[in-house]
Amino acid sequence: MSLLTRSDIEAILPHREPFLLLDEIVELEPGRRVVARKHVALDEWYLRGHFPGNPIMPGVLIVEALAQAGAVGVLSEPQNRGKLALFGGIDKLRFKRIVRPADTLELVCDLEHARGPVGRGRGVARVDGELAARGTLTFAVSELSA
Repeated sequence: MSLLTRSDIEAILPHREPFLLLDEIVELEPGRRVVARKHVALDEWYLRGHFPGNPIMPGVLIVEALAQAGAVGVLSEPQNRGKLALFGGIDKLRFKRIVRPADTLELVCDLEHARGPVGRGRGVARVDGELAARGTLTFAVSELSA
């Protein structure tokens, strides 16, 4: 069951098609933890060229999906509503499993540390309970600019 639908996510994140990589949020503790899902469809825009005849979700987009999940956790806090969460760094990221069409990617981000506008979260992506990727993401919260 979804806690937040795609339209709810769009009310928190500025990302839009084709770059919004979250379909639903199933668990949310603002400023602490978020669990999201991305249902990888056969017609995803990036699968046409990655790779023809052997479609695989690019690792960089798995990382972006993790970052978007973490951003929901950060931007759902009242003091961060209407702001932007930007990448500050990626540490110790490892890929462990290929993600293919028809897979449901479960994205968990536990926010570990925040000092002022800068923070860090531990991200884990799984498919059917099997580890696909994990790493530490650093972010900075910023005002939206025109």
